[in-house]
Amino acid sequence: MRITGRAWKYGDNINTDVIFPGKYTYTVTEREEIARHALEDLDPTFAANVRPGDVVVGGRNFGCGSSREQAATCLVYNGVGAVIAVSFSRIFYRNALNNGLLVIACPAAVEAILPGEQVTVDTEQHVIRCTAGEFPFPPLSPSVMGIVEAGGLVEYVKRKLATP
Repeated sequence: MRITGRAWKYGDNINTDVIFPGKYTYTVTEREEIARHALEDLDPTFAANVRPGDVVVGGRNFGCGSSREQAATCLVYNGVGAVIAVSFSRIFYRNALNNGLLVIACPAAVEAILPGEQVTVDTEQHVIRCTAGEFPFPPLSPSVMGIVEAGGLVEYVKRKLATP
C-alpha cells in the first residue's frame, strides 16, 4: 500500500477532544457532519481543506484522552490516508485500526516532516518519504495490514469468515 498526500502537522498530546470535540459525541451521527468537526478547535481550516490521502502528523501521545471512536472516524471520513506520530495512546491506536485508519509510529519522520509538504507512506517498503529523505518504520503485521486494507475490523472479520 502506498499513500501520498500533504502533511498536516500538529504537536504533542493531541487528545481525542481536540481531534473530535466531545460536545458533538452524542448529537452528531452522520458521516459528513462528523467529518466537518475534525480538528475544528485546533485547526479550523482542516476539515474544509483536507484532501483524500493527506497525512496527519503528530507528536507524542497522539489521541490521548477518552475512548471516543469519532476521533478516528472523523479522520477516516475526511479521507486521511494515515496518521504518523512519535507515539499513540493505546485506545486511539486501537480505535484507528478498528476503523481502517493506518497509524505509524516513526519519531524520525515526525521530526523531519514539514507542514504542507508531500509525504508518501509505503507499507510494502516500510518507509516514509518526505523532502528530508526516507525514514524506515517497523513492518506492520499481516493482520494489521489486512484490517487497514479491508477498511476496518468489521469488514476484515467478515472477509475472514467468508473465506473457506
